[in-house]
Amino acid sequence: MASVSKGKRGYLEYCRKFSIIRTIIALVITIGIFLTGMIIYKSNKSAFSIVAALGCLPTGWSAVNMIMYLKAKIMSDESYNKIEAHKGGLLIKYDLEMTSYDTNYHIGAATVLDKNVICYTDDRITDLGECEEHIHKQIAPSGYGSYTVKVFSDIDKFCSRLDQLEKIRAEKGIDPQAIEDAWVPGTTETCAHILESISL
Repeated sequence: MASVSKGKRGYLEYCRKFSIIRTIIALVITIGIFLTGMIIYKSNKSAFSIVAALGCLPTGWSAVNMIMYLKAKIMSDESYNKIEAHKGGLLIKYDLEMTSYDTNYHIGAATVLDKNVICYTDDRITDLGECEEHIHKQIAPSGYGSYTVKVFSDIDKFCSRLDQLEKIRAEKGIDPQAIEDAWVPGTTETCAHILESISL
């Protein structure tokens, strides 16, 4: 199973499969340790039981993580292909599952250019206004409070906005990938990097 980095198409699917495998392995090991103690000592009162109990902690964490990825909504291939046809030289971040205290926001694609953050979601029940507010609150502390955040649920409107931003990018000679590559760890994160950081 080839690894897929965060922000790339297929990341959520990879994490979903990986978390399932990891949880099964952790569960099998934990149960195996417990049963080994039962077979050897004919009792659950042994060091094996203690180790198995401690093993339940990472197993439980992995299971919760797995459930989060299973609940994540993955953007359709049709939407992905449309976005790819309109992205031009823009840097698109895909498969961003953003979490808040109350809900999850399923962002299929996002891009940042010239103080504009635009996102697309396939999830028709997402409250777009709340999602925009959530993203703005997350990027503002890093100095991006003046950025405009817009979330679309209409793929055609999103692609139309991509076309507009691509025109601006070309006119100003902006290279989004070069901006990301120039980031130095320990300095203020780029806005696009923050979008990744606040996602699963």
